[in-house]
Amino acid sequence: MAKLKNPALEKLRAGELAIGIGLRQARTSDIAKAMLTAGYDWLFIDLEHNSMNLDTAVQISIAAQASGIAPIVRVPSHQPHHATRVLDGGALGVVIPHVDDVATAQRIASSCRYPPRGHRSVIGGLPQLNFESVPIKEATEIVDRETLIVLMLESPTAIENAEAIAAIEGIDALLIGTNDLCVYAPALMKKYIDLGSRFILAGNDLTFMLEGARNQAATVRAMA
Repeated sequence: MAKLKNPALEKLRAGELAIGIGLRQARTSDIAKAMLTAGYDWLFIDLEHNSMNLDTAVQISIAAQASGIAPIVRVPSHQPHHATRVLDGGALGVVIPHVDDVATAQRIASSCRYPPRGHRSVIGGLPQLNFESVPIKEATEIVDRETLIVLMLESPTAIENAEAIAAIEGIDALLIGTNDLCVYAPALMKKYIDLGSRFILAGNDLTFMLEGARNQAATVRAMA
């Protein structure tokens, strides 16, 4: 039987924190091994607020899976082809932005899940299964089970509908868009942490690079 493991989903199923890092500047596949060594469970490969293209995201995704860190891609919108193309290319999950209501969430779940759970198209030879020849039923069951579907809630309307959205079959996690929500209520993020949030985006490469660079520059200047 073909084997596939999603490290982020494993953490969530065990009730543990699944910690991710956002990729804004990194464009090479070796970032996967580096961030695994740094202690992260998943990569937040950003195709919404970024100039990264689909091919780069797919190359990083394939390297990440082989390295043991889950490649999760934030797509630019909830148009079905944005999600299915990165999933077909090797991502182990997608983050869909700007989901405000149950109807939108249901459409996303259906388009990202294989039959009988949804109507995602089946292609032959999946990178998640190392392009092995696997019976369709077995392949779709394995990949579907290890694919993480995350919806971003970024407005007061979305927060009001959060419980109903979370209950939809095929949705694994909700990600709170704090950069957008802080415009309305800065205290919301602490509230959700206190309530037990487990799928955590813990910073991005640009922030960490700037912090390290500033600290080093200050250290060297202090020697003069």
